[in-house]
Amino acid sequence: MRAKAPTSTYRLQLGPALTLTRAAELVGYLHRLGVDTAYLSPILTAAPGSEHGYDVVDPTEVSPALGGDPARAALVERLRAHGMGVVVDIVPNHMSVAAPAANPWWWDVLRHGRDSAYARCFDIDWSQDVLQLPVLADDGDDGAAALAKLGIADGCLTYEDHRFPLAPGTHRAGDNPADVHARQHYRLVSWRRARTRLDYRRFFDITGLAGVRMEDPDVFTAGHAEILRWAERGELDGLRVDHPDGLADPGAYLRRLRERFPGWIVAEKILEPGEDLPASWPVAGTTGYDALREVCGVFVDPAGEPGLTALADSLGVPTDHAAAKAEGRRMAARELLRPEVVRIAALLDHPEPDRAEDAVAELLASFPAYRSYLPEGRAAWDTALAQARAARPDLADVLAALDARVRAEPEGEPALRVQQTSGMVMAKGTEDTAFYRATRMVALNEVGGDPARFGVPVAEFHAAQARRESAWPHTMTTLSTHDTKRSEDVRARLAVLSEIPEEFAAAVRRWRERRALPDPALDLLAWQTLVGTWPISADRLRDYLLKAAHEQKVRTSWLDPDPEFDAEVAAWPERVLSDDDLCADVAAFVGRVRAAGWSNALGQKLLQLVGPGVPDVYQGTELWDLSLVDPDNRRPVDFTLRECLLERLERGHVPEVDATGEAKLHVVRQALLLRRDGGRDLRGYLPLEPSGPAAAHAVAFARGPERDVAAVATRLPLGLARAGGWRDTVLPLPTGPGTWTDLLTGQVVAPERTDGFCAARLESLLARYPVALLVRRQPSG
Repeated sequence: MRAKAPTSTYRLQLGPALTLTRAAELVGYLHRLGVDTAYLSPILTAAPGSEHGYDVVDPTEVSPALGGDPARAALVERLRAHGMGVVVDIVPNHMSVAAPAANPWWWDVLRHGRDSAYARCFDIDWSQDVLQLPVLADDGDDGAAALAKLGIADGCLTYEDHRFPLAPGTHRAGDNPADVHARQHYRLVSWRRARTRLDYRRFFDITGLAGVRMEDPDVFTAGHAEILRWAERGELDGLRVDHPDGLADPGAYLRRLRERFPGWIVAEKILEPGEDLPASWPVAGTTGYDALREVCGVFVDPAGEPGLTALADSLGVPTDHAAAKAEGRRMAARELLRPEVVRIAALLDHPEPDRAEDAVAELLASFPAYRSYLPEGRAAWDTALAQARAARPDLADVLAALDARVRAEPEGEPALRVQQTSGMVMAKGTEDTAFYRATRMVALNEVGGDPARFGVPVAEFHAAQARRESAWPHTMTTLSTHDTKRSEDVRARLAVLSEIPEEFAAAVRRWRERRALPDPALDLLAWQTLVGTWPISADRLRDYLLKAAHEQKVRTSWLDPDPEFDAEVAAWPERVLSDDDLCADVAAFVGRVRAAGWSNALGQKLLQLVGPGVPDVYQGTELWDLSLVDPDNRRPVDFTLRECLLERLERGHVPEVDATGEAKLHVVRQALLLRRDGGRDLRGYLPLEPSGPAAAHAVAFARGPERDVAAVATRLPLGLARAGGWRDTVLPLPTGPGTWTDLLTGQVVAPERTDGFCAARLESLLARYPVALLVRRQPSG
């Protein structure tokens, strides 16, 4: 195990197309790119056919589908040979139970009920003694017709292609399947029952993922034995902890993990703007969504807000993001997560169960952050309680009783379950609902983002980076993940719309006259998506829009689909892309913003890679990547192409900024090599303040104890061009011995010196690229 934090990570999204063996073949490429540590998606055994690994069924072995433990060991050996580290993504909150036979722990629970040795592993409500499994089809008969399809085969209860175990002594030859079913520790019920009652905690609203009781020390030990075995053998350097907010006590879990694992740990914690990680968490930081908001936001022009708001208002698209979030969260609490609300309300023993459920739902929908962490840091809890009381004064007595119970027992079951569930409500109500309803400017509708705040001012950006450097210098930073709603390069192109809101509004109105979707918010999302990803295939766009429509939950949803509306949405991409005149107009508009989008993409990538924290590069994004939400962002990556382009750079090629994306690869390579091999200490953070007529169009900072590394990026490039370019704008550079050189161009910067102050002319510095990566080299001797 390496004692230090990584200098950078590269996320490999493993699956059928990228196994551990294939990952080992990429190590040489990653090392040449400058990557310090390979960052692997979950590698424990997942559900059959899993495309992502977050549906673990057996935490005691490496997935055979990925190559098993021999392939993992071979990958680690290859990484070590190149001096590289390995970080693995783990999923402590839940396990997949969709295919019971694939999960030995769940199978045993179904077979033996509450007497199973594994019953303590899952968060199950055994108050009824029988575990209800909502798997039966339901044509309005509560699953009655489906029960007639039960059978017995190979010692199992069968329903269609599902298999369930039989408790010992509950089946004899010739028994009626229905009678055998009645003798089990579980009952197969209509899938619709999960909308009102569920006997086990799940991951969000996915009934095929059951919550795990990691608060139990024995469950923790069993669930982490394989992972910690790798660490004990020196074959693991870091852990990325998925969804800690779903755990009963995230802080206690992370402290227990830290006792057993001394390496680098980051938690997938979504921070609201201004929120900090709990001080008691022994982690290096988050997985970087907070940095994503800051870095991407600085390339959005706040002056574009009125124009884009006017467009959305004129189309009937919601623009009050606070109201959209509140509506989405209430819907999530009252509908999507009602079983969780019912379970919490039952703990209150209130004489009016309906009022208790209403109070719990309102409280869950009122949290200002994903969750609180009692008894540490009561602010989020107190804010949620106050907002719930203000919204529902008729429930003040129930809320007061709940608050009194929680204050008396901050570690009791009601307190823990409210906190576990609030994050689920936030995620489902905001990310998976409001973000698809209030679509004014979807570049802002990102995990960890706040669409109500139109961009990030430069001063705020600098303050956030300085805080990160002082408080969480080894936290992960990111621009794209497997969970982002759209890739960094799509957001970079869409950010350009904030510079030309009236021009975009006129284009949307033209396009809508030819091909409009019937829902205004989905329609505006669709046109932004088309611009952001152009050129895109009809199939990819169709799949994305169908997912967006179901997440939006206005005209259709996953639980209550509208086939007619779904068919209209599915047909839209082909209709648009077969309209030659419309496509020509869209292509011309994209031609207007494409180069500015490339400028933004290079700028935000450089700021992330050189800025405070440990930067992660999501697989494939070292070239332009115009991906959308999963599963689109898990498409196979053409690493052969990337290796060929890397060889050109290694031979000294200085690429143009063009459609190949080679310029981005150049920026990524030079920044990563500087971090890993450049011999530069990147501690510290110093904002650099340009001066002159175009000062607002540059963002720059210096790093290192000697302030001998500087990153410079162009922002709002269309506005810069309209204003006449850089003209006499200059950037002050830290003084000291040596000469500044741009690692991207090899250009030696000759700053003008006046009164002991040196400044570089941006017109010269950024003549080749919209970004510069400067190092100050000491004079020889």
